[in-house]
Amino acid sequence: MPYTAELIKTTDQITSNWSGGTTTQIAIYPKNSLYNERNFMWRLSSARVEVEESTFTSLPGIWRLIMVLEGELKLEHSGHHTVQLKPFEQDSFSGNWSTTSFGKVRDFNLMLAPGCSGELAAISIDETDVSKLVVLNPDGESFSQITSACYCVAGKLTITINAADTYELSPGDLLLLSAGKDMRGLPLTIINTGNSQAQMVTATIKLD
Repeated sequence: MPYTAELIKTTDQITSNWSGGTTTQIAIYPKNSLYNERNFMWRLSSARVEVEESTFTSLPGIWRLIMVLEGELKLEHSGHHTVQLKPFEQDSFSGNWSTTSFGKVRDFNLMLAPGCSGELAAISIDETDVSKLVVLNPDGESFSQITSACYCVAGKLTITINAADTYELSPGDLLLLSAGKDMRGLPLTIINTGNSQAQMVTATIKLD
C-alpha cells in the first residue's frame, strides 16, 4: 500500500501575528502555496484568539472547518446560523460569509478550496492506553488523492503505521499521511506515552 508520511514538528511551523492574536500554519498543500495568495488546495492551522470579539477574514470560495481546543467560542454567521462551541466541538461554514467570533480560545482550522472535501474528529486516549485507527480511505471511496493528519493537542503519543514505522508526537506536532486513489485503508496504533490523558485531532482531506 503506497503512502507517504511526514512528521511536522512545532519548530517547522510558521507563526504570525494578527489583530486578535496569533496563528500558526501547520501544513499547506501544495507545499509551495502561499496563504496570502489564496493559491492553496487545503491548509491546516491553529490560532490563539486573545480578544473577546473578532471578525473573520473574508475567504471567498474557501470552505472552513473550525474546532475549539481550549476555551469557549461563539460564532455568528450573518444571515446563516449561530453556534456556541466548547472544547472539541466544531463548526463548518463558507469563507464568503460574514463571521464574527466571541471568546478567547485556541482552535484548529481546516480550509478547503473547490475540489476538496474534508472532516475533523477528536480522539481522547487515557494514560497508558492504546487506540486503533484506520485512516486513508478505509471505505474504498473514489478520489484522486487522500490525506490524513494526526495533530497532538495534549500529552505524548507514539503512532505506529501498519505495524512498521513509528513516530513520536509532542503537543503541537502533526503527522501527515498521504496516498493516491489505490489506497484502501492504513492501520495506525496510537499509544499514550505520557502520564496524563492525551488529546488528538484528526483531519481527513480528499481531492476529487
